[in-house]
Amino acid sequence: MAELDKLDLELIALLRRDGRASIATLAAKLKVTRATVRARMERLQVSGKILNFTVRLDSDLGRPKVTGITMLKILGHKTGRIVQQLRQVPEVEGIYSTNGKWDLLVEIGAPDLERFDRALDAMRAIDGIAESETNLRLAAKQ
Repeated sequence: MAELDKLDLELIALLRRDGRASIATLAAKLKVTRATVRARMERLQVSGKILNFTVRLDSDLGRPKVTGITMLKILGHKTGRIVQQLRQVPEVEGIYSTNGKWDLLVEIGAPDLERFDRALDAMRAIDGIAESETNLRLAAKQ
């Protein structure tokens, strides 16, 4: 697929705000025909630019009560094995590579502090993790 043009980017921005917006609503906001919006959406999906549509929930609905980010420093070239072991920790919601001091960033979500703490213990017990730092998510600033 060719580079995304201005209309593609505007369409994606609208869908990020409301993935359930009707084609008619999107067309009106973009000042194009419904056929244009439908064709653009199909092209973006077929090309893999749009993978799926999702529901945005109230920040507390369906989310674990305790969430946080743990940054990990890895010894040597053990990242692949460590990522596999991190995936076995049920509270791990996401694992990302990063740059700078930390090698991995891990999102954690748990129903309570006790389970969150057990998840941290399980992660820190993985051989090859040299250092970690965890920050709890508090309130959203909007």
